[in-house]
Amino acid sequence: MRERTWAALLGIAWLAALPAASAQPAAQADRAERTDRIDSPLTTTPGNAESGLRIFASRDGGHCVLCHAAPGVAVAGNIGPALHGVGRRFSAAQIRLRVVDITRVNPDAVMPAFHRTTDLARVTPERRGQPILSAQQVEDVVAWLASLQ
Repeated sequence: MRERTWAALLGIAWLAALPAASAQPAAQADRAERTDRIDSPLTTTPGNAESGLRIFASRDGGHCVLCHAAPGVAVAGNIGPALHGVGRRFSAAQIRLRVVDITRVNPDAVMPAFHRTTDLARVTPERRGQPILSAQQVEDVVAWLASLQ
């Protein structure tokens, strides 16, 4: 009898410790599970992987090579993770979120939010309200990164 009471108390304690989100309707729970990605492309024009590579490596583009190593790119940084096989590890939707605003996945990331325009620090007055990369540039970079199988 004592064992059943103890098990029941543990069960109640476990249920009480569950986050409130577990009591959400299925649609809300499904939406919560998708917060690690942006499912819809930012443009109606599909991303171009060749342009994405140029943006990735360009000083006027993302200049991502300062922090990341990637196949086919001679200059490589080592601050961020190597991107070999990133298209195998993440879906295009997950890559899109990381390019748009990595802080939604990792609040402590040093990578800039390439397409966010609000709640930013250290932005020069002439660049306020402007993303680092346009929506099409984001889609191009996503197309290239997703191709890295």
